Amino acid sequence: MAGTLPGVLWEWAEMAVRWLHVIAGIAWIGSSFYFIALDLSLKQRGGLPEGAGGEAWQVHGGGFYNMVKYLVAPARMPDELTWFKWEAYTTWLSGMGLLVLVYYLQAELFMIDAQVMELTPLVAVAVSLGGLALGWIVYDLLCRSPLGRNDTALALVGFVFLVALSYLFTLVFSGRGMFMQMGALIGTMMVANVFMVIIPNQKKVVADLIAGRQPDPRLGMQAKQRSLHNNYLTLPVIFVMIANHYPLAFASHWNWLILAVVLVMGAIIRHYFNTKHKTGRGPLWTWGAAALGLAAIVWLSAQPATTLDQATLPEETDLAGLSQEDLGLEVENVVLSRCSMCHAAEPLWEGLRVPPKGVLLETPAQIRAQARKIEMQAVATHAMPPGNITFIEEDERRILAAWLAAGAPAW
Repeated sequence: MAGTLPGVLWEWAEMAVRWLHVIAGIAWIGSSFYFIALDLSLKQRGGLPEGAGGEAWQVHGGGFYNMVKYLVAPARMPDELTWFKWEAYTTWLSGMGLLVLVYYLQAELFMIDAQVMELTPLVAVAVSLGGLALGWIVYDLLCRSPLGRNDTALALVGFVFLVALSYLFTLVFSGRGMFMQMGALIGTMMVANVFMVIIPNQKKVVADLIAGRQPDPRLGMQAKQRSLHNNYLTLPVIFVMIANHYPLAFASHWNWLILAVVLVMGAIIRHYFNTKHKTGRGPLWTWGAAALGLAAIVWLSAQPATTLDQATLPEETDLAGLSQEDLGLEVENVVLSRCSMCHAAEPLWEGLRVPPKGVLLETPAQIRAQARKIEMQAVATHAMPPGNITFIEEDERRILAAWLAAGAPAW
């Protein structure tokens, strides 16, 4: 029991932090979506208080709500004021905790791929943290530059910036590591918008009200711009969070381009709903564009990482001439030497107490039963072994490809 306790505690610590991250994320995203929808649904009418920009009537839970927004601030400081910030802060803090537990402390598995770049875990973590800081600094400078006065131009430059970073990170990290890094970067940018711009600007407005000064309307405009950026980045960052479970996304050769398409898809889907909140009718073309984006992602991910191309095989290898039994024995040898140390009833890999996702690869029957997953994880993509930690060779992947192309026969 004493030997298994550290592993059990580690697993539950990761689970608890992940649970907190999801809960906090739901709260933050929900409030973000709500306030953007509220802001866009405001209507002007006579009789509103001085300085009010509009109002909205809403019904929920059996009650009616009358929401009024002030363009800058009310004439006096209200007695009670609710701040929306801890949802964002908790999301980021729990996300960083998860980043440390899953990726930084297991960098050799989930961040580093020696075939991409040979890094020590310490260097990989340093590059990741430096990338998060640099990404925020460049984005913040873009927003504060003259470019920030043109929302469309700023969005286009920001998009190119994120896509360029994702490509550069593919030259440093594993595919999973790149996706994680970009998700952490976008999330950091969003929370930094709250912590460094939105909340400080609101505090300045409150201070001006208390002091009897007229608040600067530019503070509200800056905060609204950053809030809108967060709104349009929400769907892509959620995709990155769940893509960790789908190797066709993160382990594809075109993973950086897939992420670029997801950024566009997320933006146009939010554009539909934001327009609908404002006018009562969203542009239907957005769904057609999103469908085309999804089709593009499917096509990109369908380009296999390993192909059964006889012209590229070593001369001494003749897969076409192997009997069904010999091919099966070759497959078994590859799986047992490269995969079974983890995917066993009693894993040999240090720190593993159970096989990942319950997948066993110790017998021919078990290997055949997992043929589809082997194809997705080790042939169509190079997601497994993670970071190619067991140094599976391309010729070995082609053996798996040949077996799968033959219908994964028994031996």
